[in-house]
Amino acid sequence: MIRAFAWDGPHEVAISIYYQMIEYGLVPDNFTYPFVLKACSTLSALEQGREIHENVIRTGWGCDVFVGAALIGMYAKCGAVESGRKVFDKILGRDVVLWNSMIAAYSQNGYSNAALALCREMGVTGLRLSEATLVTVIAASSDIAALPRGREVHGFSLRHGFESQDKVNTAFVDMYAKCGAVWVARTLFDGLNEKRVVSWNAMIAGYAMHGHASEALALFEDMVKEGYPPDHITFVGVLSACSHGGLMEKGSKFFESMMSDYLIRPTVQHYTCMVDLLGHSGRLDEAYDLIMNMPVRPDSGVWGALLNSCKLHGNVELGEEALLRLIDLEPRDAGNYVILSNIYAQAGKWEGVARVRKLMKDRGLKKSIACSWIKVKNEVHVFLVEDMSHPQAEKIYAELERVEELMTDAGYVPDTTPVFHDVEEDEKKTMVLGHSERLAIAFGLISTPPGTRLLVTKNLKICDDCHVAIKFISKITKREIIVRDVNRYHHFKDGKCSCGDYW
Repeated sequence: MIRAFAWDGPHEVAISIYYQMIEYGLVPDNFTYPFVLKACSTLSALEQGREIHENVIRTGWGCDVFVGAALIGMYAKCGAVESGRKVFDKILGRDVVLWNSMIAAYSQNGYSNAALALCREMGVTGLRLSEATLVTVIAASSDIAALPRGREVHGFSLRHGFESQDKVNTAFVDMYAKCGAVWVARTLFDGLNEKRVVSWNAMIAGYAMHGHASEALALFEDMVKEGYPPDHITFVGVLSACSHGGLMEKGSKFFESMMSDYLIRPTVQHYTCMVDLLGHSGRLDEAYDLIMNMPVRPDSGVWGALLNSCKLHGNVELGEEALLRLIDLEPRDAGNYVILSNIYAQAGKWEGVARVRKLMKDRGLKKSIACSWIKVKNEVHVFLVEDMSHPQAEKIYAELERVEELMTDAGYVPDTTPVFHDVEEDEKKTMVLGHSERLAIAFGLISTPPGTRLLVTKNLKICDDCHVAIKFISKITKREIIVRDVNRYHHFKDGKCSCGDYW
């Protein structure tokens, strides 16, 4: 009974039956605990999970690998990774499943470096890494855009006979795409012995995040021609590609086809793509109407897409509505308040800016600090706005000034609209020129041989002026510069960007 409700729900019933079982006088065993802990995981019921953990210890099952894996999984789903690690450390006879559980716990909670380190430690013990281990570690490499580490894992997989495992190779397709090497991802995809739907999905999504909309849609057509039935994840990738490519009409047709031809009911992710597509196209009223008529409850992704579109087109009234909805869904996310503040600033409504800032202050919210990083010679270098802390700061700023002069000669004029402060124009220009991604690029220019491709990652969305500036820089320096911001990849080359200035 516990297992049935733990798998199919209601999950609360599984936990209730567990307590009834104890009241009845029965002692749980290593079959009971994994299933009731699974129910706790699904519900993110940390406190109940801790109570069950205490009973695990009392009944002597604390060193059982199956129960241990379930405890680690529960703590991982509840965000208490350190508690999961304590469970892991206390079990001496660890098997592959237990190691995989702990590696997955780190990976799922954003501790990618820890996941990779634990994988190396597992290898030292003499245990053979399983297919599941590799897939998890590859995902960890994808999360931090750690291409060198991903290549290290790829080499390991080849040395240990995993080159024919399509599940592993599909994970590499996803990893290389997320790490900026979409061309490598395509090579691996073409070499798969047997392409599954998940393989096609990974490659389509990879093209979409890089702004290669035509390639993504062409691959979708190939997928259908070869007889692979697209699923709901396929259409998330397809609609995302249309959104990133500004393909309004095609996106609408795919959305209709998904329902009529493939009988796939749209999820909130599909609606998010459509709201983003409509909003970026300037059809904000249609985007709002779509939200209000959705058969599923709009989440923060849907309203966030509308808010971003309001910023793009300067729609103050609809932006205010979107923020009110977002405050109900995620009241502690400072980024939403900042976007509305930016909309007010663009419109010159400084009283609105002051009102939002006061609201943030009253609620104890702070704006996220823009941060960019670049990896050179296996070392990550991190930069903040107008950062002077780097040991080579003097050389970095000198290179930035040199490039800025060449850009000005080529026709570049700073766009100060991204500076949302009521200050003098000269001060705005100085603030724009010191953005973190430009500092990272300048460091890359002085630290690598001419012609080297640069990969910069940013924690926020790239601003309009930096987007224009990096196009100039790519042409002047004859470099390919890849910027991965919070939303997507931008490939700058010969003065152009892969997004076609639509993002």
